Amino acid sequence: MKTAVVTGGTRGIGAGVALALAEAGWRVIAASASEAERAAFGPRPGIELAALDVTNDASVAALFDGLDRLDGLVNCAGILRRGEEYDIEVFAQVLDVNLTGTMRCCLAAHDLLAEGKGAIVNTASMLSTFGGPLVPAYSASKGGVAQLTKALAGGWAGDGIRVNAIAPGWIETEMTQGLRDDPARTEGVMARTPLKRWGKTSEVGALARWLLSDEASFVTGSVYPVDGGYLAM
Repeated sequence: MKTAVVTGGTRGIGAGVALALAEAGWRVIAASASEAERAAFGPRPGIELAALDVTNDASVAALFDGLDRLDGLVNCAGILRRGEEYDIEVFAQVLDVNLTGTMRCCLAAHDLLAEGKGAIVNTASMLSTFGGPLVPAYSASKGGVAQLTKALAGGWAGDGIRVNAIAPGWIETEMTQGLRDDPARTEGVMARTPLKRWGKTSEVGALARWLLSDEASFVTGSVYPVDGGYLAM
């Protein structure tokens, strides 16, 4: 049975990825820094819960050192502090979770993934392409994730590790709840989204699952939008 770690795997897009992989028969370790989130997620078939703080070297090492095999890593742990990210301490915190945390987990997973010729899927964003005025740290971190993905794809291809990224658009998650509750903001989002609806976490999960699969064996270094056509407009 193939094994995957999904960071930030107990809520939002991470939970959607974890569920998609479990449904396909993977052994999934859904890791989260929040005990409350892990409790709310609850037991699910094929999914094991684990504590993980991606900003802490010891926490990251404890998780990955405890595995005997790893076929896939999906980095979904991320934060956003809308309206607060012009404070330099908040800026640094967001980058530490979203960008440096992604790199910490990739480095910790490298040897196990190389043994099994596994794959990594990072979580970029449509804000990897254009900036968000209220979220400069989030925008910078997601732009960095996109470039990190390409760099690791080239650097680790010789080890048999494929590295790609998903770039979600407007997805139905806790993070977008406030926007979805605002009719004016929703109207603006729908006006630019050709498919005229919010995306589902299961749809993002399906793409991540494919990128980890053997069907994507010649795919590396790419960033895939999952945005209903938002970036095309």
